[in-house]
Amino acid sequence: MENSQDFRSYLNPAIISKLNSLELKARLVVEGFMVGLHRSPYHGFSVEFTQHRPYMQGDSLKDVDWKAYGKTEKYYIKQYEEETNLKSYILLDTSKSMGYASEGNISKLEYSSTLVAALSYLMIKQQDAVGLALYAEKINKYFPPKVSRIYLQEILKSLAIVKPSDKTNTAASLNSVAEKINRRGLVIIFSDFFDDVNSTLTALKHFRYKKNEVIVFHILDPVERSFAFGKDAVFKDLETADEITTQPFQIQRAYKEAMVDFINKIKTECFNSNIEYNLIETFMPFDKALYSYIQKRTMLY
Repeated sequence: MENSQDFRSYLNPAIISKLNSLELKARLVVEGFMVGLHRSPYHGFSVEFTQHRPYMQGDSLKDVDWKAYGKTEKYYIKQYEEETNLKSYILLDTSKSMGYASEGNISKLEYSSTLVAALSYLMIKQQDAVGLALYAEKINKYFPPKVSRIYLQEILKSLAIVKPSDKTNTAASLNSVAEKINRRGLVIIFSDFFDDVNSTLTALKHFRYKKNEVIVFHILDPVERSFAFGKDAVFKDLETADEITTQPFQIQRAYKEAMVDFINKIKTECFNSNIEYNLIETFMPFDKALYSYIQKRTMLY
């Protein structure tokens, strides 16, 4: 029988990337995450936690879950689907820049797709409605939020075959999804945000204007932050095909300063708009992103 350390290894991108089935990847990542929860401040969390809430004065006794009381000696009220069902909208940037991977790491798109699959798997198990938008210059695929294991299979199939393509038009894509949302929900965005920052930030605020909760996962390859290329190199823009030959050490300092400014601007504006910002590098274990979702989910209910 596998021990907790075995399950924790499923949060390692290098290990998970060796598996062929995206559904298996999603399930193992969630299982590894759940093992970690038992050693965290979220001890006692269950993927079924949306089914109950603590008893409060004035609640009807007919809604008390007496089986739960028998196990815990605490009073819990059974909640019904319309009370517990959260609508989540996951937006995944599939533009060409997301295809980048430095030596020893998986691509930003593969990393993000695995996380999106795991989140979708977890949400469906919680009886939450999950939707998905794949975008680059425009929305290329859109699944409105639903609660169904069959629907989850459709989402996983689309994620399994997605390839990086086209330039990025983040702002237009985000605004397009924002207009489709007619009920307050949770919006989760995965992108490297290599686009016009000001228009992107305005689009993120569009979701907040419509009263949605928003989580941003800023996905970067570690070399994109460090610029640790070493020798002479030819740099090619994955989206425009423009090339430049240079010695990385000559521009490393200026590049790193520009990258810090780029990250800090997005982070600061998200903070000012009450948008949760997470900087994720593709070597990091998957649980950081899942913890962020659980924290937000717990706040909402």
